[in-house]
Amino acid sequence: MGKLSGKVAIVTGASKGIGASIAEHLAAEGAAVVVNYASSKSGADIVVDRITKAGGKAVAIGADVSKPEQIDTLVAETKKAYGKIDILVNNAGVYEMLPLEAITPEHFHRHFDLNVLGLLLTTQAVVKEFGPEGGNIINISSVVGRAALPNGSVYGATKAAVDNITLALARELGPKNIRVNSVNPGLVSTEGTAAFMGSDFEKAVVAQTPFGRVGQPTDIGKVVAFFASDDSAWITGEAVQVAGGART
Repeated sequence: MGKLSGKVAIVTGASKGIGASIAEHLAAEGAAVVVNYASSKSGADIVVDRITKAGGKAVAIGADVSKPEQIDTLVAETKKAYGKIDILVNNAGVYEMLPLEAITPEHFHRHFDLNVLGLLLTTQAVVKEFGPEGGNIINISSVVGRAALPNGSVYGATKAAVDNITLALARELGPKNIRVNSVNPGLVSTEGTAAFMGSDFEKAVVAQTPFGRVGQPTDIGKVVAFFASDDSAWITGEAVQVAGGART
C-alpha cells in the first residue's frame, strides 16, 4: 500500500508540467486524484490516462479557480466522484514577466486573481470539507517570492504573498489539525518555461546551481508527495525551496 492510500487529493492546474507530475506522484502513492484544469481538457485526460494505466485512480474536473462559482463546482464534483477531500495542492498559476512601464491593471489582476485570490478561495472551500481528522494543504510557490527578478515585480509579489499566506494559515488552521506548507521551485523545464531553455537566463540559473541543471517536474512531484504524506506529520508553515541548491 502507498503512503496515501485511502486519501483524496485535488491538484489544481494539473493538465501539464509541474501539476501533472504532482498528480502522478500522489496517485503512485495511492491517492485518488482530481486532475483539475481550466482550459485543456485534452491535457488533463492524458494525465488521467497515464495514472489509470499505471494502476492509479484519477478523474479530470474542469474549473477556473480564479472564478469562485467554478471553485464550488470543483469541490462538488470531487465529492461526487470520491465522497471526501483530504489533500489540496494549490498549483494553478500564471506568470508573465513585464517591465514597470508595461504593467497594466489587467496584468496585475490576472496574476493576483489566480495566484493569490484563487488560492485563498479554493483553500477556503476545501477546508470546509475536511473532517475532524484534519487535512493537508500544499501551496506551489516559487523561489521568486524571495529572489526579486527584474521585470517580475507582479509575479514575484504573488509568490511572496503565497509564502506569507502559507505561514498565516498554518498558524490559523493548526488547531484544526490542518497542515499548510509551500513548495518553492526554482527554474523547472516545462511547457511554460520552454522559451527560457537554452537562453542566457537558463545559463545564469544553472551557474548558481550546484547540480548544474534546471529542475524537472518529477523533482517537484516527489517533494509534494512527501508533504502530502504522514512522513511530514510534524511539519507545517514551511516554505521549502526545491531549486537544486541555488540560494535566494
